[in-house]
Amino acid sequence: MNVLEKIQKQVDSAAIVIYMKGTPQFPQCGFSARAAQTLASTGVEFAYVNVFEDPEVFQRLPDFADWPTFPQIYFNSELVGGGDIIVEMAEQDTLKAAMEEAAEKYDG
Repeated sequence: MNVLEKIQKQVDSAAIVIYMKGTPQFPQCGFSARAAQTLASTGVEFAYVNVFEDPEVFQRLPDFADWPTFPQIYFNSELVGGGDIIVEMAEQDTLKAAMEEAAEKYDG
């Protein structure tokens, strides 16, 4: 399995996946920390991938969805965006509903 297939399998493995630097419990950058905290604040379950644990994923993820930065958040295998978009959705009070909808639609 090549790295792009591995990434596809990861984004398909849960309704909501965040690729981040570190983990939700021990983030390694401020953007990842804020995004993970924002997702967690909804109470909706999500998965994460620590990009520091796999150098190939770290290197190739920006090519996967043509998004150059971390974190990257996927709902039902579709890129939603980065941390700024998640925070904006939370501020507009649309994040929790979008996450709940993704979780309901997930067929994995």
